[in-house]
Amino acid sequence: MFNAIKHLPSTVWLIGLISLVNDSAGEMLYPLIPLYLSSVLMAGPKTLGLIEGIAEATASLLKLFSGVIVDRTQRSKPWIIFGYGLAGLGRPLIAFINSWPWLLLIRFSDRVGKGLRSSPRDALLANSIDASQRGLAFGLHRAMDNAGSVLGPLLAFLFLSWHIDLQQIFLYAAVPAVICLALTFAIKEDKPDASATPHNRFDWHLNQMPAVFKRYLLVVALFTLGNSSNMFLLLRARELGVSEAEIPLLWATVSAVAMLFATPLSAWSDRLGRTRLLLAGYLAYALFYAGLAILIEQRWLLFGWFGFYGLFMAATEGVEKALVADLAPRHLRGTAFGWFNLTAGLMLLPASLIFGSLYQSASPMLAFAFSASCALLSALLLKLWVRD
Repeated sequence: MFNAIKHLPSTVWLIGLISLVNDSAGEMLYPLIPLYLSSVLMAGPKTLGLIEGIAEATASLLKLFSGVIVDRTQRSKPWIIFGYGLAGLGRPLIAFINSWPWLLLIRFSDRVGKGLRSSPRDALLANSIDASQRGLAFGLHRAMDNAGSVLGPLLAFLFLSWHIDLQQIFLYAAVPAVICLALTFAIKEDKPDASATPHNRFDWHLNQMPAVFKRYLLVVALFTLGNSSNMFLLLRARELGVSEAEIPLLWATVSAVAMLFATPLSAWSDRLGRTRLLLAGYLAYALFYAGLAILIEQRWLLFGWFGFYGLFMAATEGVEKALVADLAPRHLRGTAFGWFNLTAGLMLLPASLIFGSLYQSASPMLAFAFSASCALLSALLLKLWVRD
């Protein structure tokens, strides 16, 4: 496997490096936002659910739009540049806000950037590699992405340990944002083939997609309904005794496990099959959420349990996208990734609102039990409906 990784195309490595740098900034701030929201902006779980749900759901519309445009123009690079630039340069502005609606606006711009870049980036990655190595390529991308997710929280942990205030940490995010933007200009993309460019009207419909792909989208929608913002996991960890300074370290544990196992597990799907690995991942997710519903204040146990969540991420994130590329026709891959990202993103609004309301109005146990139930039902439908 190491030899295969070494000989992957340079485009795969560059896209992975861009994700690594971007996530080192994004994930440095991600575990701090719930703390900033509660301690500085004086808002609770319902507001957190509203912010994350609206930002993700609205921005997801752009993931479909950018995916369709990529299929029409055969150009991914401009959208990747603009998407990373918008997201990266907006994050430091959190240091200057004094109310949660401004946080909503900044998180929205961050997700808009992700919406504009995600489908073009995934389509470019899928088209840069042979189908027999698709799981390996997406797994490597997720591993490098998670490497940034390890570095970012570790930096946040160090900054908090040195008693640097939250506003100053947000300003530091400008440095990796500039580096990331510079790297996007180095992407090399083949010129569009005019003879192969479709001349039909702008078409975002699913009519030309295989039936199995449509069923897969329904499974993704149901699973995402129970997969609210990961910020709720950090909020729960704080309630169970993890200190404020250790919260970024806890999230770094998740990302470290995902980083180590993403490439081998995704590559395994090239031989074992995508749906088998996804099925195991969905069951692991249900078990993790059920555990958080009943865990008591055992700080040492939480680090191991969150590491188990990293295994779920490693077994699913790259494999989900490899399966999209498997099921969609080549000339519609941008649109397919757009629909996949749109489906997952739109469901985050009801997912976050439902989870936040259950968490605050009923009990954390009920909220986590709801998510576990959605994962179990999704696993059943995946086995019955989807074949790869």
